[in-house]
Amino acid sequence: MHKLVEEKQLVGGLCERELKSPEGAGFDLRLGEVYELSGDGFLGVEERKTPQAKLLAANDPAKPESDNFFIFKPGEYYLVKTMEKVNLPVTLSGVIFPRTTLFRSGLGLFNGIAQPGYQGELTFGLGNLGKGEIKVSFGARIAHITFQEVIGEGNQYRGQWQGGRVATGGRETQI
Repeated sequence: MHKLVEEKQLVGGLCERELKSPEGAGFDLRLGEVYELSGDGFLGVEERKTPQAKLLAANDPAKPESDNFFIFKPGEYYLVKTMEKVNLPVTLSGVIFPRTTLFRSGLGLFNGIAQPGYQGELTFGLGNLGKGEIKVSFGARIAHITFQEVIGEGNQYRGQWQGGRVATGGRETQI
């Protein structure tokens, strides 16, 4: 994995901890941006439109940690974006898991698979399923990505989310 990070930027923007001493079989991903959703959406066979996404807060490296955080309110659902960017070859897919401190704090991560060939930041859903507010520092590790090798011929990701886009911005035809 480290060779792919160095040579191919498999995961770009990793923190020093992940570059020098990662845990497990992948890399931890950090909270970079938080969005709220508003309006209606439509998921059709040929077309779709996601609700509008408004940036609420983002990592500000100039701020100390005591001023660089977001408070997730109980019962609310957000989209969150990672600080890291992935650059997957067609021979690997990325599988994302929540870090256990998320659900131990009452936060639920709604995630999926990063398809072979996807490039960009990763966006997840995050809901506060608990009864209290949860303060999370920007740069805190919230998810873990592991990689699965694609044996045989894989298919290049060609979807419209390439590059880390958060919402559709209107109704669009699926590729």
